[in-house]
Amino acid sequence: MRAVIQRVSQASVSIDQQQKSAIRQGLLILLGIVDLDTYDDIEWLCNKIINLRIFDDENGVMNLSVKDAGGDIIVVSQFTLHACTKKGNRPSYIKAAKPNVAIPLYEHFNKELEKLLGKSVGTGEFGAMMEVALVNDGPVTIIIDTKNKE
Repeated sequence: MRAVIQRVSQASVSIDQQQKSAIRQGLLILLGIVDLDTYDDIEWLCNKIINLRIFDDENGVMNLSVKDAGGDIIVVSQFTLHACTKKGNRPSYIKAAKPNVAIPLYEHFNKELEKLLGKSVGTGEFGAMMEVALVNDGPVTIIIDTKNKE
């Protein structure tokens, strides 16, 4: 499971020119899922994300988590995060999980984040053509891969 986590001052997801989700301060998470991902990966990643201290405290030091800062979260599924570009110039997405595997994991990921955050999490729509708009605050962008826990 691979996540691109962006601290944002605002973000939104639209499908067919209709806004599906929007937040102010918080996190926009792009989530890529592979067949080998498990519920243990979800638990580990959600805990890591909720507790990342990447929001400024009263002294301007990144010392607060999204929960501490009262921020919101949008999660967008993005199979292209597992693109393989080793051969040729057309990315291969063979590593990305198929919908029958990815959708239940994506939904469970969102529910786990909601439980830990204590409020609803915005989402995109799995498999839809989406327009994602954001203002990256900082900029702060962190990539976490459950198969490479650094």
